[in-house]
Amino acid sequence: MFSQLLLIQVAMVTGVTVLVTGLFLAPLSGQLDDQAMRRALAVAQTTASSRLAGDLLASRPAPDGPVQAEAERIRRATGSEYVVVMDARGVRWSHPNPARIGGVVSTDPSGALAGRDVLEIDSGTLGRSARGKVPLRDGDGRIVGAVSVGIAYDSVRARFLAEIPGLLAYAGGALAAGALAAWLIARRVQRQTRDLAFSDIAALLAEREAMLHGIREGVVALDGAGRVRLVNDEAQRLLDLGSRVTGRPLDEVLGGGRTADVLAGRVRGEDLVAVHGRRVLVANRMPTDDGGAVVTLRDRTELERLGRELDATRGLIDALRAQDHEHANRMHTLLGLLQLELHEEAVEYLTEVAGVHRTTAEQVTEKVHDPLVAALLVGKATVAAERGVALRVAAGSLLPDRLVAPSELVTVVGNLVDNAVDAAAGSPDAAVEVELGARGRTAVLRVADSGPGVPAEQREAVFTEGWSTKLRPSHGAGRGLGLPLVRRLAERHGGRVEVGTAAGGGAEFTVVLPEALAEPPPGRVPDGDPADPGGVRH
Repeated sequence: MFSQLLLIQVAMVTGVTVLVTGLFLAPLSGQLDDQAMRRALAVAQTTASSRLAGDLLASRPAPDGPVQAEAERIRRATGSEYVVVMDARGVRWSHPNPARIGGVVSTDPSGALAGRDVLEIDSGTLGRSARGKVPLRDGDGRIVGAVSVGIAYDSVRARFLAEIPGLLAYAGGALAAGALAAWLIARRVQRQTRDLAFSDIAALLAEREAMLHGIREGVVALDGAGRVRLVNDEAQRLLDLGSRVTGRPLDEVLGGGRTADVLAGRVRGEDLVAVHGRRVLVANRMPTDDGGAVVTLRDRTELERLGRELDATRGLIDALRAQDHEHANRMHTLLGLLQLELHEEAVEYLTEVAGVHRTTAEQVTEKVHDPLVAALLVGKATVAAERGVALRVAAGSLLPDRLVAPSELVTVVGNLVDNAVDAAAGSPDAAVEVELGARGRTAVLRVADSGPGVPAEQREAVFTEGWSTKLRPSHGAGRGLGLPLVRRLAERHGGRVEVGTAAGGGAEFTVVLPEALAEPPPGRVPDGDPADPGGVRH
């Protein structure tokens, strides 16, 4: 590539130099001819202004006459080839060759005898010359003859040829400078392209396109000004981008939020977690030498879901293990009562134990008619009880079985209850209260705990992706994603999420989801909480 680029540039510089030299030499010959003719004309005008007109009228043409003597003096003084003075008939009165005096001039003198100044390149008895002819007038202004002055054309050509070496020297200098510049440019391009051939660059480009659009990781390239330079197919899918984003600023393409901050480098670190829509993304940013950056994106949505399911499964396993241990204790107690023949006490004990679990399930299903949400709360109550936390459904709760997207409400309730149980565990009289209500098609959820609460200065930070006070779980999934997902789901429904202080001093989260409930069937009175959702207790 270096040699090809150098040869191309040297050929261009050589061609430009030859062209410029030719363009300069082409008019130079004409300019020298014009200068010679004007010089001859000036000498002729000077000659015509002398006393030659009087001498011409007072004598005859002769080799030793006054006109010849004056003309020769002027010729020698000006370096002209000839100074010829003629009368009105075209007869010579002076000539460098005295033998030609008295003869008629060899070229047409009619222009000068008509009163015009004549400039021409012509051939005469002395060969080719640059000529100037002017009329010769007497004291009254009448034309009595003409003066013709010639400058040898050989001298003009010699002057032209004398200019060529200098011009070629300048052209050679320019060519050398251009070749040096071409060599420096070629060397710089060679370093920048790492001495790759044109075919190698084309192959690399084809391989890069195939790789970028074939890998299952998103790739976003940015320039130094923060504009999108390249987006592969996977990145378009993960970020929900169109095909015409190249050249646009990143903030304009993605809008505000943590995802744009991570891609733009305003948030630093490795394996940064961001939530975009319903996807959990892990981003890594690598700066480039030109001030831009390349960002890779991995979809962790499925892994995050599996991690949460693993957490839930482990919690259920722990709860089942505890229940098994508790069940064994109860069976031992029942066996002891039977062995002691305390039959009535045994019946009362069994009734009490069975009634506790039945009561919890009945209380939930009475107030929460959606089976998915009710089942979630019953399971969470069991897990919370194992951790020493009482999970209660508020007395005023009533959620009808008209949810448009029950799975999304399950996600919201599950995240908020998990966070509340974690916060309340270990506190005195640990408890979590869940309140679910509806007004028209709007669902309202409130989750309060007895934990330490959320300080006022951190109430916005808790909704930031990756922000968490919990330790990283053993399965490696990131923390700080539950509350951002809750906010995204709420905002997608046109709702909101608020955090405040519960009556007992812990945290209280309130979620309002407009249009979360379907319209009731015709003729059916909508069931729901008549309270205004905006007035939910904080």
